Amino acid sequence: MSDSVLLARAFHYACKCHAQQKRKGAAGEPYVNHLADVARRVAEATNGTDINLIAAALLHDTIEDVGVSRDDLVIAFGEDVAALVVEVSDDKRLDKAERKRLQVVNAAGKSDRAKMLKLADKASNVRAMVVSPPGWPDRRKRDYADWAEAVAAGLRGVNETLEVELDAALEALRAHYR
Repeated sequence: MSDSVLLARAFHYACKCHAQQKRKGAAGEPYVNHLADVARRVAEATNGTDINLIAAALLHDTIEDVGVSRDDLVIAFGEDVAALVVEVSDDKRLDKAERKRLQVVNAAGKSDRAKMLKLADKASNVRAMVVSPPGWPDRRKRDYADWAEAVAAGLRGVNETLEVELDAALEALRAHYR
């Protein structure tokens, strides 16, 4: 399958899977905007050289958010894309605090490609909190920034562009909620 067909299929699949979801922010934008933003960040940071990673960025929340199986992703997009999505997915059988703790603990052990995807995801999430903040107390927003930074500590060293984007997003978020 050609690169453009793979990306178009991944985007269409993500749109179908996440059609009913909205972002947590005040704007309530469609969730698929986040997926497109993460894919854009990955594409720009890698100069578009890793099509499977860009496709995985579009699909990165399908397992944990909508219950798509690894096998479904293998059939639709191949082993490499499915493996990347699995590598960045949380185990939803665990409670939220444990999932967050494991993201920090396991970040350094991820593959370089998964680290780039996680950096792009965190940068997108933190930037969204600046542009369209959720209705959380300021303390929770600061705690989120601290947690994202702790996860990112284990992801560093794979892509300077993504690290700079995340750092800028964290700085902007903290400037709002000091």
